[in-house]
Amino acid sequence: MKNATLEEIPEILALDKLCFGSIWSKEGYEREIDSPNSSILLLFLKQDNLEAKLIGLGCLWSIVEEAHITLLGIHPDHQGQGLGKLLLTSLLQNAVARKLERATLEVKTTNYVAIALYKKFGFKVAGRRKKYYPKTGEDAFILWRNGLEKPEFISELATKKTQIQDILNPQYNLLQENLKQH
Repeated sequence: MKNATLEEIPEILALDKLCFGSIWSKEGYEREIDSPNSSILLLFLKQDNLEAKLIGLGCLWSIVEEAHITLLGIHPDHQGQGLGKLLLTSLLQNAVARKLERATLEVKTTNYVAIALYKKFGFKVAGRRKKYYPKTGEDAFILWRNGLEKPEFISELATKKTQIQDILNPQYNLLQENLKQH
C-alpha cells in the first residue's frame, strides 16, 4: 500500500476504467494527488522479476471531521480475495491518523458484495440518493460509520489489518511501503 504519485496516473486511469468505467479524468486524479485534503492509496502486487502491478485503488476526502470515501476498487482478476478489506482498513487508518471522527460513502444499492464489506466495518445505511449514478441511473445508499476516534475502533482496525495481511501474505506478494499523511 502506498500513496499515489503523479507518475502513476496512467496506471491509475487504466484501473479506474476497469473498476469504475472511467469515473475520473487525468486532471481529476492530479487534483486529488495534489490536494492536502485527499488521500489516494494504491495497492500493488509484486511479481517475480517484473514491475509491481497496480491492483487496488482507494480515495478519501478529509472534510472537517469526516472521511468521505470516494473510491474503493480492486482489479477484477483479484476480487474476492480480501484485498478490498485491506484497502478499506488502510483508508480508515488514514482517516484515524487525520483525527477524523466519522466516515461516509455512497454505494450502488445493487452492489451487495461492497455493502456486505462496509457493514463488516460498522457502516450503516443512512439514506438513499435517487439516480446517483448518471451512466446507469442507479440509486446509491449513503453509508455512515461513527466513532473513528474511539480507542476500541482503532484497536479493531489494527487487529483486522494484521489478520488480513496474515491471510493474504501466503497468496499475494504485496508491495508494502510507509504511508505519509498530507
